[in-house]
Amino acid sequence: MNERTRQNIYKAFIGEAKAYFRLLAYAEKAEEEGIPQIALLFRAIADAERVHATRHLNLVKDILVKDTDTNLEKSFQQEKSVSEIEYPELIKDAEEDGETAAAITFSQARDAETFHAKLYERAIYQVIKEEVKAYHVCQVCGYVTSKKIPDKCPICGAPKEKFKTIGK
Repeated sequence: MNERTRQNIYKAFIGEAKAYFRLLAYAEKAEEEGIPQIALLFRAIADAERVHATRHLNLVKDILVKDTDTNLEKSFQQEKSVSEIEYPELIKDAEEDGETAAAITFSQARDAETFHAKLYERAIYQVIKEEVKAYHVCQVCGYVTSKKIPDKCPICGAPKEKFKTIGK
């Protein structure tokens, strides 16, 4: 595939993925405001944007998605980069701008990404390859654990009811 076209497909994928989440937020707001039909409209179009994003991703999937070991290593490196380089810069900027809420969400995301990297690292060293068990995701900050759901999230303090179980 031509490099320019590949980049354009990837750019379109990113745009559609962003639209999907933005429209879900709009739907939530319409629900809060008591306008269910508009909320449904936003959800329907969000789902259409998900379809677009998936179709775009499928065109470049062979370039982006490799074998599982390569995907694990890439995911591990990305999590480390985000937690060690990108989020610290975002935190610094938010603090300098006096944006406490942003600094908190960036800090919690950074801390969660550190745990994600550890999970990937365990997978790389095949500590968990033969195991199939559930993961628990804090729906407030994104912390993930394969152990039992904690009474309180170690990153943001959310109660155990805020965890979503993925898997068994």
